[in-house]
Order: sequence, then C-alpha cells, then structure tokens
Amino acid sequence: MSGVWVFKNGVVSLAENQGRSLNGIQKGSNAKGKVLVYLATSEVITSYAVLERKLSSLGWERYYDDPDFLQFHKRSTVELISLPKDFNKFKPLHMHDIVVKNPSMFQVRDM
Repeated sequence: MSGVWVFKNGVVSLAENQGRSLNGIQKGSNAKGKVLVYLATSEVITSYAVLERKLSSLGWERYYDDPDFLQFHKRSTVELISLPKDFNKFKPLHMHDIVVKNPSMFQVRDM
C-alpha cells in the first residue's frame, strides 16, 4: 500500500498514490519518481525487454537459473545484476545497481 497519510478535520486517512506520467510512461508506486535512461540514445527504459537488449549489446548475458529474478552476468567480470521478475517492482535501488556496473551507459533521472 502506498500513498500519503492526510490529517483532515481531526481524521487521519491514507490518500492513495495514483501515479503520474512522464512522456506517456505511467509511474508505478515503486518508481519513487525515477527513471532509468540509456545515455547513448536518451531512451527511457520502459520494460525488461528493452533493458535486456541494451544490456546484451554491452556484453551482459542473461542467466536463467533463478525463476524469481532476472539475472545478468558479464563474462569479463564477477558482476551480477539481479532484478525482480516483475517490472513493476523495479525500483531506484535496481536502477542504481545497473548504473554502477555501467557508469557511462545508464543514468537514473527524476521523472
């Protein structure tokens, strides 16, 4: 459950987070107002399919061992990127992990 607690007329209630959009992209409650951007094209990552194509072009390989996560490994390193299977659970923490492991290729920006 996400939203803001509102105190009005002596009553506390939860105002649900309805989300907002940026360039037609619906903001999920877990997005915290952040988006992952592929710097080469200034493209906002809107799905795991798009992200997987970008990571593959950078030498990352998909692992299929764990059914609960999407995992990517780069052969030349010991790095591993683990993401929740559901893109709606893709949070700024995961975005920053991708940026740290690909600093000149991705950036986290405010919506």
